[in-house]
Amino acid sequence: MQLFYTPEVTTETKNYTFSKEESKHMVRVLRKKEDDILHITNGKGYIFSAKVIVADQKNCVVEIMSHEFQKQKNYRLHLAVAPTKMNDRYEWFLEKATEIGIDTITPIICDRSERKVIKAERFEKIIQSATKQSLSAYFPKLKPAISFSNFISTHTDEQLFIAHCEEDNKQSLKQALQPQKDVTILIGPEGDFSLKEITLALQHNYVPVTLGDTRLRTETAAIVACHSVAFLNEE
Repeated sequence: MQLFYTPEVTTETKNYTFSKEESKHMVRVLRKKEDDILHITNGKGYIFSAKVIVADQKNCVVEIMSHEFQKQKNYRLHLAVAPTKMNDRYEWFLEKATEIGIDTITPIICDRSERKVIKAERFEKIIQSATKQSLSAYFPKLKPAISFSNFISTHTDEQLFIAHCEEDNKQSLKQALQPQKDVTILIGPEGDFSLKEITLALQHNYVPVTLGDTRLRTETAAIVACHSVAFLNEE
């Protein structure tokens, strides 16, 4: 099944006209023609079956025929991950985390962050592509970049973890995590969180955890955390 992402479609939608760019791709590249059946998600849990009624490269029009709702998993995962020095490494994280299953991503700017500006539009496209590829009916939310201190002071969840590299009495994430509860995990930059940031996180009830015996790159640590949460929540 091939999945298209169209956030504007709702259960009340009868017909929908794709953008000029999307129409051109569907008709010229994918060679969609009238009466072909498409599958569309709005990223909010619904998958729609639609029939092409106008196969035009400028205005491809479909008729919504039916829809089904994909049940949401019984926990929410929020990863707050410092931007990597090289953008492609963060993009790799976004793609793989979307495929594995993540709900919210927040780039956090830390004391030791080498990159403090992100390409939000590019990141959104990476997430969108991965959502369609994985046939998911839920579109992960990418939040604006925010400073570490502001994020810490405004965000709460049932479970709060910070994965840092300082020598400390830390549990493994797998030991500390309680399944079926919302969770937020902080992943720092290449130079790790500063001691000031770690102290601040602990003051806001974040629990220090380790993701393994070896030191991981930022994007690798984020994927390990994402997979660990998904694995421990498997029904």
